[in-house]
Amino acid sequence: MSSCQTAVRPLTQCLRNLQISNYSAIPIRMFTSSSRVNEAATETAFSAPAFDPATVTSTKGEKSLMRSGVLPIGSRRRRAAIKSSDNIPFEQLPYQCFQEALKVLKADREEKMKNIQTERLRISNLEAYNGESLKGGEKEKQRRLGDMRKHLEWLKIQADINDPIIKKRFEDGEGDMNKPIYRYLADRKWRAYQRLIIVQRLNQLSVVPDLLPHFEPIAAVQVAFKQRNVQPGEFVDSRVSELPPRLKVQVFDKGERLVTVVMVDGDVPLVDEDSFMHRCHYLAVNIPISPSQTSLPLSRAQENQLVLPYLPPFAQKGSPYHRYSVFVLEQSTGQTLDVEALKEKVKRDRFSLRSFTNTQSVQPIGVGIFRSLWDDGTSGVMKRAGIEGADVEFKRKRIPALKPKQKARGWEARHASDKYKPIRR
Repeated sequence: MSSCQTAVRPLTQCLRNLQISNYSAIPIRMFTSSSRVNEAATETAFSAPAFDPATVTSTKGEKSLMRSGVLPIGSRRRRAAIKSSDNIPFEQLPYQCFQEALKVLKADREEKMKNIQTERLRISNLEAYNGESLKGGEKEKQRRLGDMRKHLEWLKIQADINDPIIKKRFEDGEGDMNKPIYRYLADRKWRAYQRLIIVQRLNQLSVVPDLLPHFEPIAAVQVAFKQRNVQPGEFVDSRVSELPPRLKVQVFDKGERLVTVVMVDGDVPLVDEDSFMHRCHYLAVNIPISPSQTSLPLSRAQENQLVLPYLPPFAQKGSPYHRYSVFVLEQSTGQTLDVEALKEKVKRDRFSLRSFTNTQSVQPIGVGIFRSLWDDGTSGVMKRAGIEGADVEFKRKRIPALKPKQKARGWEARHASDKYKPIRR
């Protein structure tokens, strides 16, 4: 025992001299009379994000914020400038060149505001003028008023397009979409990238001309299932798409309007006819949206709006992928569709979006696209939705060659016996 004690004594002295501060990063529970609940509350207090979304500049910090569900504010260059400067309001930055530029922009804005007042006066004078005395009558008067109002909106945009405060608010996501300048900036940003992807997917997946002969998106449509945003043309698991999605529809012109939302499957197989048909999975009409009212949950459609309830997307085993298109159709000004008449007329199977847009006089303005394949959860989704055919599997039928098999000749005929089998390919 004496030899063992002699060998252990140095290790014991090292453990006694160990400082707890050296291991502050390791959670050590000391002997205390406090409850475990207090300790849990203390540990929870340190779970706050370690990076500020307004000043983070490193890639590691940006990824850490995005994993916690917080997006960095603005560009990295702007965040670095805020981090390295004092807490001074943006418009009061003590830079001579910046202040001189603000003076130039202010003078330019005052000049454009005078043009706006002049244009408003012209519009009010024309509104008070009798349209019958014009050469084209009341129709010509309304045409001129429409052109003048468009020009007025353009002047409003030009008055604020160079304002750094406006650009800062837009980058921070604090812009008021009821103002023309923020709608213009949002439209320009959407057309620079997201619209190009939508148009590319429409052509790649042949949504145009399979569903519509021609289509040019003018509104941004984002499809989301719960907290998952779906990229255009992405494959979505059947268990994820079992519940109705939520749409974010951003329009870039002013005013409230009524829209129709329709979800179409363009790849429903018809075995007897050796062809495909279209199926309507959802149809709701008379839904109000505006530039500031963008959220559109399909599950919250009212009874006086819902024509066909939501049918979960599904693709039977062996069939090719199904293309699901969620179209937003703008109704004419003052137009309200009759829900009861549509319930009797519109059917799910053999639904024609082309015919629907022509008969109801609606105009497609935006679309969201995703795809679906048979997966492990498709059978359960079909059973819960009461859809038959979960046990059906599609297989390709092998068609025999029309050309008859030719008799072997030459070298192949001379070496056709089993004797030459090892040298045959």
